[in-house]
Amino acid sequence: MSVIEQTNLLIKGDEFRMECLTVARTLALPNWYLAAGFLRNAIWDHLHSKPEITPLNDIDLVYFDTEDLSHDTELRYQNHLNSALPHINWEVRNQARMHLNHGHSPYQSTEHAIAHWVEVPTCVGVHLGVDDQLTFCAPFGLEENWSLNVALNPQFPQPDVFTQRVHKKNWLTIWPKLVLEEVNQASIQMLE
Repeated sequence: MSVIEQTNLLIKGDEFRMECLTVARTLALPNWYLAAGFLRNAIWDHLHSKPEITPLNDIDLVYFDTEDLSHDTELRYQNHLNSALPHINWEVRNQARMHLNHGHSPYQSTEHAIAHWVEVPTCVGVHLGVDDQLTFCAPFGLEENWSLNVALNPQFPQPDVFTQRVHKKNWLTIWPKLVLEEVNQASIQMLE
């Protein structure tokens, strides 16, 4: 079975994640995904045989709309999602404006934006189509998530941010089978 098929089965078998995807789909946003930890953590939890899902700090809904770059619009979408599923902390971000936060050139699509995120296994997303089919965004391939390797994004390396995120999010305690790519000696010492 391919990694795409395994991931498809994993997400379709997860009631919580399918409920989130179904509610996100109601917004009919352009080029949208539920991204980052939403998909990454599902795979890591599965590979660690966790009986319950690891709680998510938030659920990142990302989309791409060059016609409306307003933060107020994002908040309106966020409020809609919070009304539908109030027990979830939603974070909605239009990737057509997020390059400004990171000092990058403008992104061309949601997929292009996702490819700029800090860690390779975080550069992932999932979309639920009107036909109930899942589409995955994984610029570095879903195999990276299933391998349990945690590598710095080679195209946009930010070793200090990488190290801080791994440490702050407590990944090595939550998922002890993860294998961290060596970044630099100073960063590694921070994790110890």
